[in-house]
Amino acid sequence: MKERSRHGIRAFAADTTASSRRRIWAELLIVLGLSLGASAVYAVVSIAYRLTLPTPLSGQTATINRSLSDREVFDLIYQVLGIVFDLVPVALVVLLLWSSTRPRLGRLGIDPRHPMRDSISGAGLALAIGVPGLFVYLGGKALGLTTTVVPTALDQHWWTVPVLVLAAVKAGVVEEVIAIGYLFARLRDLGWGSWAIVFTSATLRATYHVYQGFGAFIGNFAMGLLFGWLYQRTGRLLPFVIAHVLLDAAIFIGYPWAAATFPDLFGLPS
Repeated sequence: MKERSRHGIRAFAADTTASSRRRIWAELLIVLGLSLGASAVYAVVSIAYRLTLPTPLSGQTATINRSLSDREVFDLIYQVLGIVFDLVPVALVVLLLWSSTRPRLGRLGIDPRHPMRDSISGAGLALAIGVPGLFVYLGGKALGLTTTVVPTALDQHWWTVPVLVLAAVKAGVVEEVIAIGYLFARLRDLGWGSWAIVFTSATLRATYHVYQGFGAFIGNFAMGLLFGWLYQRTGRLLPFVIAHVLLDAAIFIGYPWAAATFPDLFGLPS
């Protein structure tokens, strides 16, 4: 009788574990389907479309932060709404991994008790990645592996720069919280090894940037490997969020200035 009881307990535990794993997989698919996974699918379709055009990749353009309406007030409304709704999956992840004990978001690697240290680490990381990233883009252009990225004109509207800063903050929060914090937490729950998680996270990051060309895929895959490796060593997410926000702010604001000043360097018309 006791042996039968122990067998029943083991069977129940196995069923519970299998049910938990299925639930985690379902949750992963839903979160990614609402956020970066959907972006990755669209990016793959976009690069397939580009590759079937008669014009080579180096002769094509990819616009970042494009206008959403020819009427200024509605363009601003659409831009702000897009930023707000893109942050909803982050709110979902926060709800799913919220802890009843401090730090509340420890499973996401978010601990706000050392803001200065995290800011310095993030700034250093942005500097270390930003310069090589520029050479990866220019090298991809030279090899015909990357499209020409068309920047937003900084003087387009009075609110253009503030909205670009908000877009950089949104991108940094969404990508790092989901592609690193959330993905690492849930894949660990599934029993994945550290390097399998790092490669998966890096591949996801690279895939949703592939619409810009294969140079962007390679550069973001390398960035994903570095971020994932450092995250598994430190367990702190905020430096990566800060680094990403600084990088995107430089791209969204600094790149338009540089492209307007040195158009030949970036393959843009004078």
